[in-house]
Amino acid sequence: MRALTYHGSHEVKVDTVPDPILKEQDDVILKITATAICGSDLHMYRGKIPAMKSGDILGHEFMGEVVDAGPKVTALQKGDRVVVPFVIACGSCFFCDMDLYSACETTNPDRGSIMNKKSLRSGAALFGFSHLYGGVPGGQAEYVRVPKANVGPIKIPTNLADEQVLFLSDILPTGYQAVLNTGVTKGGSLAIFGAGPVGQMAAASAKMMGIDRIFMVDHHKYRLDFATETYGVVPFNFDDGDAAEFILQATDGRGVDGVIDAVGFEAKGSKIETVLTDLKLEGSSGKALRQCIAAVRRGGMISVPGVYAGFIHGFLFGDIFEKGIGIKAGQTHVQKHMPELLKAIEEGKLHPNAIISHRMKLEQAAEAYKMFDKKEDNCRKVVLTP
Repeated sequence: MRALTYHGSHEVKVDTVPDPILKEQDDVILKITATAICGSDLHMYRGKIPAMKSGDILGHEFMGEVVDAGPKVTALQKGDRVVVPFVIACGSCFFCDMDLYSACETTNPDRGSIMNKKSLRSGAALFGFSHLYGGVPGGQAEYVRVPKANVGPIKIPTNLADEQVLFLSDILPTGYQAVLNTGVTKGGSLAIFGAGPVGQMAAASAKMMGIDRIFMVDHHKYRLDFATETYGVVPFNFDDGDAAEFILQATDGRGVDGVIDAVGFEAKGSKIETVLTDLKLEGSSGKALRQCIAAVRRGGMISVPGVYAGFIHGFLFGDIFEKGIGIKAGQTHVQKHMPELLKAIEEGKLHPNAIISHRMKLEQAAEAYKMFDKKEDNCRKVVLTP
């Protein structure tokens, strides 16, 4: 089959690789009908994620048709059309029983990115990610093996097109969970740092939930323009000044009820932070988080769906204490949110496909990665089809 494979920093290409086969009795094989490039894929594309190996198949946002199934697969059958969550969960461990699927204790044989040396168990394996998270081949391919098929994939009604539901695999539930984690409800105020795909889906979710004022911060005008036109956000380009100060002035000096950091560890930081990160003396830029801490009101909540790893210089934990702020972070419990979000799409409350700016063939994936990485041609989201 043909698949998009990793070969080093900024080097990916579509190769001919062996077809996937069933390995466990609850596996299925999926024929991919649509897949997408995620911002998390760019972390690997840029060489920022350790434990990547040459030839790894990328991609964790995908859907397709079941063409083969193991003997213990009871939830699906051949011919079913499904979307697959990027988190691989067993459905029956301590954490899965609490619907905390990204904390699944059984699917990831590797360490994860946690730095604490104590005997902590890892979280769930992820599709198309590094060998810190299982090294499971991803779905930017013609076919993919899906482990734990009784738990993850969700069947899609025939009246919904692929593009309407594809983002149930990651960015839609990730944006939705990010809003839920802030605790902000109808009539409240929210700031979203980062107008990429997850930030846009957070804005869509917040609008659906009736949140009154949604501020969005980014430095790409075309992304801010899209969010303003589509979701009615109040935009701010951080190249124009201090975003947190802008938000404070617009909220009588108090700040918003909740803040979402959809930027993550590759936030554009100070020159000192850039040098420290390049020298591996710190793991991430803390600028986005510092802005979030400043922009949220006392007693508010910061939600962090953006990926972080390692330690951060200038974290300002004293400000968190002083303001009584809470923080919720981590990978998304996708399986928990998929059914309700699918229903919202069916009812016309959500239109996640609005974010798509480019449709390309799988064979053009390397070109698509470059365009998405460089923000060329006002690229918001790329969907690939084999």
